[in-house]
Amino acid sequence: MLAPEHAADGGVHLTSSPLDWYAARAGGVVAYLLLSAVVCLGLSMSGRKTLKRWPRFALEDIHRFGGLLVGAFVAIHIATIAIDSYLPFSPASLAIPLLDRYRPAWVALGIVATELLLALAISNHYRDRQLPYRLWRRAHYLNFLVWAAATLHGLGSGTDRNAAWLLALYTLAVATVSGLTVWRLTRRHETTWLTRAAPPATAAAAVAMILTLSLGPLAFRPKPWNATQFSDTLTGQVLRDNGVTRGIISLAGSGDGQQRVLVRADLLIAPRQLISTVFQMEYLPSGLVCRGRVTRVHDYGFEATCQTPTGARRFVHAAWQPSGGAKLSGGTISAHA
Repeated sequence: MLAPEHAADGGVHLTSSPLDWYAARAGGVVAYLLLSAVVCLGLSMSGRKTLKRWPRFALEDIHRFGGLLVGAFVAIHIATIAIDSYLPFSPASLAIPLLDRYRPAWVALGIVATELLLALAISNHYRDRQLPYRLWRRAHYLNFLVWAAATLHGLGSGTDRNAAWLLALYTLAVATVSGLTVWRLTRRHETTWLTRAAPPATAAAAVAMILTLSLGPLAFRPKPWNATQFSDTLTGQVLRDNGVTRGIISLAGSGDGQQRVLVRADLLIAPRQLISTVFQMEYLPSGLVCRGRVTRVHDYGFEATCQTPTGARRFVHAAWQPSGGAKLSGGTISAHA
């Protein structure tokens, strides 16, 4: 709880930065592109004529190093999601599929892909020591499953999946991997029409499927960003410290719904008098802060006004039900310009 002088000078700090959110998205995209490149390199390594100018040991070293880079960027992706305030995943929900409520099926595919990737890394470590070559080779085909799960994970849960640049990267990756896979399966029939026609036809079909899914049933419909008007469910706590002549009331909570926000209100009160107030509302995930004061207090609620750094004003109304304790019950928070 804030002391009266802290409430008066505006010493309220809500720590949230969009940097981790951007890092999580960037880490996921880079990891997927590297994974696609590693899969394409693995498929191409079987084609002697295509890569006859490259020594095989050099390609294997690049292939192995690429796999390590994939793991590094996957780790960045997971670590930044773990500390992101916009989608607060618990440690268990980052390791156990279907545990979190945010797009559970698509997030589960990403978790499965990560765990399979870890299993493949372990098998690669013991490739020349304890694992038979035939077993390692069969396990290595799980890379296709990892790549497919990662593709669906990005299309189903990524917040940038409707962006033209990312959609272009997905279609290029899917077309290349699909075409090379069919080429590898048909490469022994070098003179048949199947070898010449099947890879480009497969790539075109894969592109059509990706575009249909991403622009149709998997299209991203984002929540408002720094919404001027919204209505959310309010959760949090109200703490009171009543003195002889003055008292402090401090509310800290979060709104979850149309527009996620963090709110803080500190009031210095006297009997039947509001001496000073501080109000702060932070938009998530952008980190935009709206600062102002409480203008009216109700038994179980308040009204406030605040202003963003750009000069935009917001009128905020918060209300909750009596719960017999500090925890808010049945709370709502709404704002408008």
